[in-house]
Amino acid sequence: MAAHDGSSPLNQPSHQVSDDARGYYTPGEPLVDPVAPVGPIERRWSQRKFDNRLVNPANRRKLDVIIVGTGLAGGSAAATMGEQGYNVKVFCYQDSPRRAHSIAAQGGINAAKNYKEDGDSIHRLFYDTVKGGDYRSRESNVYRLAEVSANIIDQCVAQGVPFAREYGGLLDNRSFGGVQVSRTFYARGQTGQQLLIGAYQALERQVAAGTVTQYTRHEMLELVMVDGKARGIIARNMVTGEIETHLADVVVLASGGYGNVFYLSTNAMGSNVTATWRAHRKGAYMANPCYTQIHPTCIPVSGQHQSKLTLMSESLRNDGRIWVPKRKEDCDKDPRDIPEEDRDYYLERIYPSFGNLVPRDIASRQAKNVCDEGRGVGPMVGDFRRGVYLDFADAIKRLGRSAVEAKYGNLFDMYARITGEDPYETPMRIYPAVHYVMGGLWVDYHLQSTIPGLFVTGEANFSDHGANRLGASALMQGLADGYFVLPNTIREYLADGPFERIDESHPAVAEARASVEERIQKFLSINGTRSADSFHRELGNIMWEYCGMERSEEGLRKAIDMIRELKAAFWSDLRVLGTNESINQSLEKAGRVADFIELGELMCIDALNRRESCGGHFRAESQTEDGEALRHDDEFAYVAAWEWGGEDGQPVLHKEDLIYTAIEMKQRSYK
Repeated sequence: MAAHDGSSPLNQPSHQVSDDARGYYTPGEPLVDPVAPVGPIERRWSQRKFDNRLVNPANRRKLDVIIVGTGLAGGSAAATMGEQGYNVKVFCYQDSPRRAHSIAAQGGINAAKNYKEDGDSIHRLFYDTVKGGDYRSRESNVYRLAEVSANIIDQCVAQGVPFAREYGGLLDNRSFGGVQVSRTFYARGQTGQQLLIGAYQALERQVAAGTVTQYTRHEMLELVMVDGKARGIIARNMVTGEIETHLADVVVLASGGYGNVFYLSTNAMGSNVTATWRAHRKGAYMANPCYTQIHPTCIPVSGQHQSKLTLMSESLRNDGRIWVPKRKEDCDKDPRDIPEEDRDYYLERIYPSFGNLVPRDIASRQAKNVCDEGRGVGPMVGDFRRGVYLDFADAIKRLGRSAVEAKYGNLFDMYARITGEDPYETPMRIYPAVHYVMGGLWVDYHLQSTIPGLFVTGEANFSDHGANRLGASALMQGLADGYFVLPNTIREYLADGPFERIDESHPAVAEARASVEERIQKFLSINGTRSADSFHRELGNIMWEYCGMERSEEGLRKAIDMIRELKAAFWSDLRVLGTNESINQSLEKAGRVADFIELGELMCIDALNRRESCGGHFRAESQTEDGEALRHDDEFAYVAAWEWGGEDGQPVLHKEDLIYTAIEMKQRSYK
């Protein structure tokens, strides 16, 4: 057997035979990461940090950096680069960086500290993450993520993040789905909020020091490119309506994911794809857009009135047991009246090794399966019940109510306020919902996109999670990218600076600004009959039905046709009230929905092309006899990187082969 030390490949490049998406796209040239490291995997990152050129402190003061997004990835990057002495401008559409959607990540953050002495290590975190992503992520990027994970915890503790502690004062850990060790650090059910406050404090320190200028209530609407390089952004002041030009030597996108393409998701209502989609239209490749994570632990849909869904932390699966009645006729009974022998703890039954802690994609798909069988619980929504029980009766009996309250109290309180039910007395009801996206702009090992000078961090890029993100990895990636990775890779690009100064009179800058103004006037002048929100809801229904938990060739073809019809209707029947000279949320929504519609079509084409089931991408045509996902490494072990094909052209598919040298590809099994 070949040594697993990075010295030789353990798999061959794939060769795609099936082509369900023929006619919907144009084949492009193969894609290779030009800065991919080689050598022993445990030395790749440390060697690269040494090899990358430095920027001396005097030159840093002459370099301008724009960062779009102030969540964990953007806020930590802005704080770090400001501390290093660069001139940083940071933008967010919220009224404060503290409102970034990172605040909603509740359950915890992974780190390979091995405090529990239960067999964890950097290599095991690396292995679990690659396996959890169904072998569709880059091994070098994932190993780097595992390697710097321990530094994140030290950094955040130093900032005062109040992680949970054991009786003796050591930091506590709990388990998350897809692993058999305890490596998740947490602050009750508020981990994202506490980590964001830590990054926010670091950011505001630099704002006070004058190295960072902060622009709140500003939305990026276009990327400025000069001589093929990213040199700035066009942004709209969301309070005054003023269109502003901001120029720099480099642009960093940290604008989050695009789960709101489904309309109903766990994302904040304002979360959108516009920043990355504008960059995509300028030449940045969009990678693996069909990889959507469905989170198994959300409060079920209660009716047509909803505009978003609420996430219940995956940490609840540590002590809560998931079940449904064995018989359909018991589904409308009070769960407390259903005896133990009539309950189906289906995850524990099907996956005895991992039980309720299987990865998110598997837990979500099995919840859908039992509900499709007619064994869902809760009120009828449409034609069937969308819910399964998450029961803490055993945990309360074993640990005591006070111990459960200490670990999960705020989550229980939130559930009670939303549903009117007491989860201490009655089992919670949960159902899968769109949560995170593993797709995003393609980046190389340095986090640079296919546009020179445009770097992408956090959920906005594709690089670390493959086809399925393991729980407690989003916070890890965001802070790893911002605090430790980007500052060490962006300097290789900035070492060529200072760059030629440009101003707003440059033809490329003026053209970008004019395109934004023209687009805004187009939205305001259509004067149709439908709101942007109505188009968004219709798009979401299409995406959930045909590109959600399960996809098929027939369904995806139908979805593409429906989205194209919806796009034509949008541009002919949209109605945007008000003007551009003030706050106008209808106008903001129109721009975001226009980009979501184009993204939705590409997601369906990407899903149609990938005739395999892996992670969060489940194709009905590719499953085992017992209904598990069936991957096809011989055809699809690649990153699908899509190039914008123009307004009337087809997207262009570039493939980056996934070659492993430190880990063998295997069919996933959690049984």
